[in-house]
Amino acid sequence: MSDRGVGAVQVGSVPWPERDHAAVGLPASFDLPVGGHLDALVDLAAGAGYLEWRRYRHAAALHTELVVPEEDRDERAVDAYAQCAARIATTLSVSQYVAERLLDNAVALRDRLPRVFECLRDGVVSPTFIRTIVSRTELVHGRPYQGLVDADIAAALRKPGSWSTARVRDLCDQMVYRRDPDAVRERREEALKGRCFFTEAGLDGMGTVGATMSAERAAIVARVVERLAAQVCKHDSRSTGARASDALFALVKHAPFGCDCGRTECAFQVVDADEVAATAARIVIHVVTDTTTLTGPTPAPAADTDTDTTTDTNTDTTAAAHPQARHVDTTAAAAVQVVADEVTVEEPVVDELAADGVSVDGAAVEAAAAEPELIDGIGFVAGLGIISGAHVRDLAADPDTLIRPLGDGTNTPLPATQPADPYRPSAALDAYVRARDQYCTWPGCNRPAWDGDLDHITEYDHTQPERGGKTSATGLGAKCRFHHLLKTFGDFVDDQYDDPDHPGRIIRTFTIPEGRTVLGPAHTGFDTHPGLDMIVFGDPPATRPPSPGSEPTRPAPRTEQKHARRRQERDRNRLRNNLNGIRPPEPDDAPPPF
Repeated sequence: MSDRGVGAVQVGSVPWPERDHAAVGLPASFDLPVGGHLDALVDLAAGAGYLEWRRYRHAAALHTELVVPEEDRDERAVDAYAQCAARIATTLSVSQYVAERLLDNAVALRDRLPRVFECLRDGVVSPTFIRTIVSRTELVHGRPYQGLVDADIAAALRKPGSWSTARVRDLCDQMVYRRDPDAVRERREEALKGRCFFTEAGLDGMGTVGATMSAERAAIVARVVERLAAQVCKHDSRSTGARASDALFALVKHAPFGCDCGRTECAFQVVDADEVAATAARIVIHVVTDTTTLTGPTPAPAADTDTDTTTDTNTDTTAAAHPQARHVDTTAAAAVQVVADEVTVEEPVVDELAADGVSVDGAAVEAAAAEPELIDGIGFVAGLGIISGAHVRDLAADPDTLIRPLGDGTNTPLPATQPADPYRPSAALDAYVRARDQYCTWPGCNRPAWDGDLDHITEYDHTQPERGGKTSATGLGAKCRFHHLLKTFGDFVDDQYDDPDHPGRIIRTFTIPEGRTVLGPAHTGFDTHPGLDMIVFGDPPATRPPSPGSEPTRPAPRTEQKHARRRQERDRNRLRNNLNGIRPPEPDDAPPPF
């Protein structure tokens, strides 16, 4: 049996296990402390980005060699592009689809996103984010401002901080949607025309039911189903997904829904799905936008500014930005109807575009010349990401939508806490923090801030509130329930404090038990709606020192020691950063590249 085919794959290459690992900085042994393993994982992540960059470079070179000379006149059914991808597919033993996607990404990075391509080479963006960036920027292909979008995304990726799939998606949509409102509107109209309902037969007697619809309607359907699925006791044996599947069928069929625990005393044995849906509290979808977005596209100035707004539509739209925010409340009925009652909109300022030229491979690109004539604002829908300005205006035009500003449009500080409880944030602060954080702030987490908890970064001392842990914009951060519990009961230490270089903004750090510090999210509501940093909240109410004899007779030493240790750790981190004249962690504590 010939081995020519096998040998051809290995020509000129040394098997990876036999290469000199020390030459590329790989550890000689896996017998490392925890910190050593984490350092190696960070280094390997950057290395994976570089190897992926080389893979795309080779694919792009094949495209240049085999496709470019033919593409302008090639009318064959199996054209040069298909044949080039087929070479890759055959060599790597992958499908034609996988090979064409690899080629698509390579060409897009080479021609449309050269600066993002450099970020991949330098290890500052994960290879897993590349497909998201490529697909979310297809709308700008061939547009005169294509280079600006590439430059803005690359600049954001190089900012200190961590990323998640949702934050990368939102970044790309933000850069695209605001620059070509007409193209975005046309695409959305076409997408709405193509909405559909489908069923698909699966394996083992299962099937799939699905529908495409507007983002806010999808969010409402999900909330209605989740609400009914929650009507079970803790002894229910089904997974969350299985309960939701059963709840959806009960809503459509107008059938009872019940807990499967089998306990006679269970209060959820039979639940009327229609009654739950009809009597449920409002379903609110939070939307954050700016006030100028509600009026329509505006001429592109040298530096644009607008104000952020929050809107609730058949969903609740809440925007926290300059002193204005608005929410929209929606109620879901049994037939999955939603009636919007209220909308919240706030006023932030839309981020400024770079007016100066940017350079690609030494060639200057004039930003002003490439800027479109009109720019538009955007909106942020909790859990779904960025929507276009036209979409925001459609939601705001709903007759059942009520737009309610956050604040009065002045510099008067808003209340930070509930009047009778300094531990609980005011409604304005609650909306502001969630709009600012957008998602759980733990590095890499995609859980929406609106579905999580507001965590006191420095633990609130209920016995002696004056000791710290204030309920304030800087003192609170959004966390999903899992990461909230992880921080509370684990040895992880998070910190959050005002950025001295950017008033109104904050710096976040997360320190794992072994002492490694990672920066928080690089892209937040401040970047989507910069006017948020203009919102001002008053100081929490003063607390009285405890009277003599009011100290607890049985304090919790372990809890107090943990809180004290965390305070000391935060102080050490800040001191170390300040002494070195930098805000992020030291190089040896640098966060992962994405």
